Amino acid sequence: MTDTTDMTERAPRPMGHRPRAVQPGEGYEAAEILTSARSCVDPELRAAVESLPGSMRRVALYHFGWEHADGTPAAGNAGKAIRPALVLAAVRALGGDPLSAVRAAAAVELTHNFTLLHDDVMDRDATRRHRPTAWTVFGDADAILAGDTLQALAQRLLAEDPHPGAPAAAARLAACVVELCAGQHADCALESRAPGEVSLGECLAMAEAKTGALLGCACAIGAVYAGAGADTAEALDGFGRQAGLAFQLIDDVIGIWGDPARTGKPARADLAARKKSLPVVAALASGTPEGEELAGLYGRETAGGADGPEGELERMARAVERAGGRDWAQLHAADRMSRALGELARAVPDPERAGGLLALAEFVTRRSH
Repeated sequence: MTDTTDMTERAPRPMGHRPRAVQPGEGYEAAEILTSARSCVDPELRAAVESLPGSMRRVALYHFGWEHADGTPAAGNAGKAIRPALVLAAVRALGGDPLSAVRAAAAVELTHNFTLLHDDVMDRDATRRHRPTAWTVFGDADAILAGDTLQALAQRLLAEDPHPGAPAAAARLAACVVELCAGQHADCALESRAPGEVSLGECLAMAEAKTGALLGCACAIGAVYAGAGADTAEALDGFGRQAGLAFQLIDDVIGIWGDPARTGKPARADLAARKKSLPVVAALASGTPEGEELAGLYGRETAGGADGPEGELERMARAVERAGGRDWAQLHAADRMSRALGELARAVPDPERAGGLLALAEFVTRRSH
């Protein structure tokens, strides 16, 4: 079967479109930075997705929230654009032109969404961004193949980018994908083990690979596109990784105590799935009676009992909190944020220039949903 779509053709930009990046002196509000990044990157991202063969394009457009399942247009939510915003903010912090890195930022966002499509299949998550996940609509095979396509598309964007930093960025992104896959494998392996057989050290290493690696890569790619040296790129990679761990710790807290109306996922979803998130593992390792209670509840295959599944999930949440898991996660998130700031100061000593990156790091670690 042959598709006539020319994979080297780029879909046209909307007439009169001119991407705009936040300029020096405009402030460092995270919301403004994210909105600016989305306005810069979305046309590049949309053009790349539109260049895909029809079968893959349909799934990708649905996943990004740009179409409904029946192919009609949708004004959906394509995500917060944190990773592409980090790319552009890093370029700006180091004195480069953020608009020169829009294609690289789009490549990072495509890679992120490749992982989301695959993770939803493996985790059997039925909801993302307040709508059914792609695999529940199109099936496992189509969602997996669409994810594969987005990952290849990310590399194609960098391969076609004439910027001198593109080859180094492509190498970094490819290495990051390997680390992401290893982190996902570790996550799946941990889920198959008994609650008492999982250590905090293992979970933190897995979280760095799954979440921290791509945030670090985004920052480092920004350094590459700004023409910075290897030491600066590595420091920004460290900043992103530590901020990513803080992000994951807060995300795990939200996975238990977040408001479904704001998260787009069912209440206590991580507990219902028996996920060994960081607050849960901290509670299990606490040596407290509540930790032992949680281990017993987690050992059951499905939630149930006299008070029903919802009541049992509430008991789990209380056990995690009383065993100190919630406090540990929040304190550890603050510690990782402190480490991130140290790496940022090493890469960008001028606090004014570092303001955009700092605002984004604070945004992802202070969110409540």
